[in-house]
Amino acid sequence: MAVAAFFDVDGTLIAKNSGPLYMRYLRSRGEIRRRDALRTLYFYLRYRLNMLDIEAALERSSAWIRGRPEEAVAAHCRHWYEQMVRQWVQPELVRRIVDHKAQGHLVAILSSTTNYLAGPLAADVGIEHLLVSHLVVENGRFTGEARHPLCYGDGKIFWARRFAEEHDVDLAASYFYTDSATDLPMLEIVGHPRVVNPDLFLRRVARRRGWEILRLRVEPPAPRRATA
Repeated sequence: MAVAAFFDVDGTLIAKNSGPLYMRYLRSRGEIRRRDALRTLYFYLRYRLNMLDIEAALERSSAWIRGRPEEAVAAHCRHWYEQMVRQWVQPELVRRIVDHKAQGHLVAILSSTTNYLAGPLAADVGIEHLLVSHLVVENGRFTGEARHPLCYGDGKIFWARRFAEEHDVDLAASYFYTDSATDLPMLEIVGHPRVVNPDLFLRRVARRRGWEILRLRVEPPAPRRATA
């Protein structure tokens, strides 16, 4: 059977959480109000406390995207990735990706983010498989709905197991890299859990269970040089 290495995105492949980064990007372009950014911060704090109601967060955020053309949003997200996200990609995790691929492992992003972020990121770091949340598109426009189950919490187990069945993967011999306590269910079904810069709760669990803890130093990106 094959071995897989699954990678979370926020706080793992990238050193920051993409939600606040995206709100900062939209604010800089005048596309959202301050209260919209504060609402995202509220959801982010609940996520960090392992108290996020993902369905409620999706319902609130869907109003912004409903009716928008998918092609325009995808281009918008690629620009955001290049301007604000790429600089936070974790070099150590990229090295791990290279190592796993050298061993013949299947490498996949496993994240609640959508393909509009995961796609550019995966292309950058050399990941072929995306197990992410999918927004529903009809006639080229977003409906404001998402495909269920979302790739979050127990939903990650659903999509990981489906991937394992399709690719003959042995989850008991596989790896999962994440920073979040919301991913404990997924960490418990792989043979090689890898915890990245965890919060206090997840760090305690990882120490108690003997899981590898990666303590990565988050370096602020170098200032961008002005171009003529």
